[in-house]
Amino acid sequence: MILVENYVDGKFITLDEDFDDISPLDFSVIAKIPRTKNVDDAVAAAKSALTNWSELSLDDRCDWLDKIADALENQIHEVARLESLDTGKPMDVALNVDANRSVNNFRFFADFGRTLESQQFKMDDATNYVQRKPVGVVGLISPWNLPLYLLSWKIAPALLMGNTIIAKPSEITPLTAHFLAKLCSEIGLPAGVLNIVNGYGPEVGQAIVEHPEIKAISFTGGTSTGKIVAATAAPMFKKLSLELGGKNASIVSDDADLDVAVPGVLRASFLNSGQICLCGSRVLVHSSIYDEFMSRYLQELENFEIGPVISDEHRSKVISYIELAKQEGGIILAGGNVPDKIGAWIEPTVIAGLSHLSRTATEEIFGPLVTIHKFDSDEEAIEMANSTQYGLAGSVWSKHKGMEIAQKIESGMVWVNTWLHRDLRVPFGGVKDSGVGREGGMWSIGFFSEAVNICVMED
Repeated sequence: MILVENYVDGKFITLDEDFDDISPLDFSVIAKIPRTKNVDDAVAAAKSALTNWSELSLDDRCDWLDKIADALENQIHEVARLESLDTGKPMDVALNVDANRSVNNFRFFADFGRTLESQQFKMDDATNYVQRKPVGVVGLISPWNLPLYLLSWKIAPALLMGNTIIAKPSEITPLTAHFLAKLCSEIGLPAGVLNIVNGYGPEVGQAIVEHPEIKAISFTGGTSTGKIVAATAAPMFKKLSLELGGKNASIVSDDADLDVAVPGVLRASFLNSGQICLCGSRVLVHSSIYDEFMSRYLQELENFEIGPVISDEHRSKVISYIELAKQEGGIILAGGNVPDKIGAWIEPTVIAGLSHLSRTATEEIFGPLVTIHKFDSDEEAIEMANSTQYGLAGSVWSKHKGMEIAQKIESGMVWVNTWLHRDLRVPFGGVKDSGVGREGGMWSIGFFSEAVNICVMED
């Protein structure tokens, strides 16, 4: 049994009240989690540490990011083990996606910081000097599907720009955040720079969002929760970055290379049991290649390994959508059943025959359930892809028309002949109900800093 503790002012703290962390693999209790209800002590620690941390040189803070990356890399298999235990995902996914990309996030922003150049704008009689100052104490709230990967994506640029942090991992998957705190303590990260608090979203998450001394909120999670975050933070004029839900389309054009498209679309459908906000949960296939694509797609699905979904409650949600799909006239081509074993397991499920405007095809399910739709023209595919309230990501599979089609998709990110191919320099975020703001590269730098202009009149 793991005892998860809060990490505040460089100290590990237990609370009188806690709750269980349950593994989706077999429903065993794997940890006790502190039930935090306020963040006053954490904010005080972060404020106290802010001046010294922000006054370090940029190169010194880059060095600290490298130290964190080194510590994680030295324990990479333990990070993956904890992530697999907490989320149920296969070890190879936990290692190659979660653990490795967490290391890469710290390494990238360390390198990126060393290349940052100050901006100057010359006038005839003056020079403008643009300086970037820290926002202050920032709140980082991350989801359960990619726990450390997405948390590190926020921590690294926030530290780089001289901020101090109050971080809240998901109450469902706290283990790797707690492990990160241990590593930061071991390498001597200054006390108060990174504070990690645990508990329920409506309690400690809300306390972070509404605390007057926390100047910015970066939140990744569901759209409904994002609305609550925005409603609370916006009147307080906090900086907000909201990466929310998705209902992404994978468009398979009539000129797609099926040797590339089939495994690519399958991976986009079911990686991490479909529990990635970027997953292609709607597969749109041109009618002329539909039969061949589906034959190969379903055949390869038979050998595609997935773990359980995150909880029994979430599995019930997925099952409810399978039942809804049947009511809406859907035809189950694969899956749809619950395996006879302990844990939050459900077969990867493929459903055809639904309208692209059906609830199953337009509402975010966030699980191993994919709907298949035929189209007869590129224009029809684009209309279908854009027919939801979401606009996070998508993919286009085409030898010759990928860029043309991608430019017409209403989403923040579109891949052509690939998926989840991430360059950390580019903007990450969605449109419509998929969020507000962008992070990644200079966009993260912009969010986690205040750009100040100093205009100097020349003699």
